[in-house]
Amino acid sequence: MHYTIGEIAHMMEVPTSTLRYYDNEGLLPFVERSNGGERIFKSEDLEWLYVIGCLKKAGMPLKDIKTYIKLAAQGDETIGRRLKLFQDRREIIRKQIEELEHALALLDYKCWYYERAEEAGTTKAVTALGTCEIPEEYRAVHETLNGLRDGECVSFKADGPSKS
Repeated sequence: MHYTIGEIAHMMEVPTSTLRYYDNEGLLPFVERSNGGERIFKSEDLEWLYVIGCLKKAGMPLKDIKTYIKLAAQGDETIGRRLKLFQDRREIIRKQIEELEHALALLDYKCWYYERAEEAGTTKAVTALGTCEIPEEYRAVHETLNGLRDGECVSFKADGPSKS
C-alpha cells in the first residue's frame, strides 16, 4: 500500500513539514518519488519512520540518526556499530530517567508539604514536624533538603531539636 505525506503525517502525528525536513536532511533515503516529485511512502517505510520518531523522542541528534540509517543501508557488517549507537542512547536515557525520578520525588514531597501547609494555614505547622512524622515516602527528600543522614528521627520541640 502507498501513502501520501499527509497520510503518513497524520498516522505519525507529526506535521508534514517535519517529514519534509527529515527527507531534506537525508533521513528518508528509502522514500520513493512519483514522476511529479511527490513523496510516496510504502507500508514498510512506517517502521523506519517510527524508529526515527522514537530516536528523536529519545533525544538522539539527527546526525546520529542519519549515521544509523546509513549503517543500516550498508548491511550486516555494521550490526556492531548500530548496536553501540542504541546501547549508548539507552544509557543516556537511563540516566535521564534517574534524574527525572529524583525531580519527581522532590515535586511529590513539595506537593505533600504545601498541601499540609495549606490545610494548617501556615508552613510552620509542617516545618515543626519531626522527621519521624514525615510520611515514609517523603523522608529521603526531606532528609536531603534538611541535611540529615542515616535516617535519624529528629523531633523539633520548643526547646530545640532532639534525636531519637
